[in-house]
Amino acid sequence: MTVDREVPPAQPHALRAAVLGAGSWGTTFAVVMADAGCEVTVWGRDEKVCRQITEDHRNERYVPGVDLPAGITATTDARAAVQGADLVVIAIPSQSARATLETLRDVIGPDAVAVSLMKGVELGTDRRMSQVVADSLGIEQDRIAVVSGPNLAKEIAHRQPTATVVASTSDETAQLVAKACASSYFRPYTNRDVVGVELCGAVKNVIALAVGISQGRGLGYNTMATVITRGLVEITRLGLALGADAETFPGLAGMGDLMATCASPDSRNHTLGNHIGRGMTLDEAIAATGGTAEGVKSSRSVLELAESLGVEMPITHAVVRVLHEGLPVDDLAALLLARPHKAEGV
Repeated sequence: MTVDREVPPAQPHALRAAVLGAGSWGTTFAVVMADAGCEVTVWGRDEKVCRQITEDHRNERYVPGVDLPAGITATTDARAAVQGADLVVIAIPSQSARATLETLRDVIGPDAVAVSLMKGVELGTDRRMSQVVADSLGIEQDRIAVVSGPNLAKEIAHRQPTATVVASTSDETAQLVAKACASSYFRPYTNRDVVGVELCGAVKNVIALAVGISQGRGLGYNTMATVITRGLVEITRLGLALGADAETFPGLAGMGDLMATCASPDSRNHTLGNHIGRGMTLDEAIAATGGTAEGVKSSRSVLELAESLGVEMPITHAVVRVLHEGLPVDDLAALLLARPHKAEGV
């Protein structure tokens, strides 16, 4: 039985962290770790963004209006950022992770811990992000942790209280990462169910797309509640087929993250779905959303994974058909409800 364990706020320490990704979540998590006492270097591709982080302690492109801790620096040199880091935090789009990380395989320290903030399943391989990290960096799973939960970046950047789950096959690794991000407003709990935590993070984005599409069509809270609740059933069904712990799904990484992502206008997946529901094409919706909505690409890889296991995921299937196969959005609701009558728990 896996139980989330509360971790007390960390005391000041001198862990050095590299954050790969200067977007909203990467920058926000850098703030969280700096507030917890870590020395943080952010890597980004945009020289202007990196210069602003280092010199002005701001990232107006991705976290506007937020003062960053003075101890955070940024660079466009990923190898320099990773060199000597105790923690390598990965906050880049899931589908480009392998190519980026493989170039850093020879510079990651022999004892460094990799922390995945990514939420997706790799297209073509159906690998979870911790597996992609292990493959790309050539490290064992006990040196990898994943972070997931109701973690909307905008709210956390403004230091609004939230909790999260740090999952690892190693209790020592999970505790290290938890202490590196624990503060008065960010409360981590540890968990050994890496499979369950990662699947919750990946599939909830797909369910949020479905909620956004339905709300874009003018459907109300009954529909939203139905999609969220049945979406959790889909996530649980897939997770159990892969050996996850049933207790993970009603917790922070499961229902907690699902509720936040499906309900908040700050969720990119919800926002993109809403644009689709209002009649935009996928390309138009991506441009209007203005950032990566992981569920768009992960919907296909999640469905491939489910089908390979013989797991039925009707909401995920419907989202794939709307986004990638030309199903009219007005047919989405009917497709979701046109299921054989059965007991609720199956």
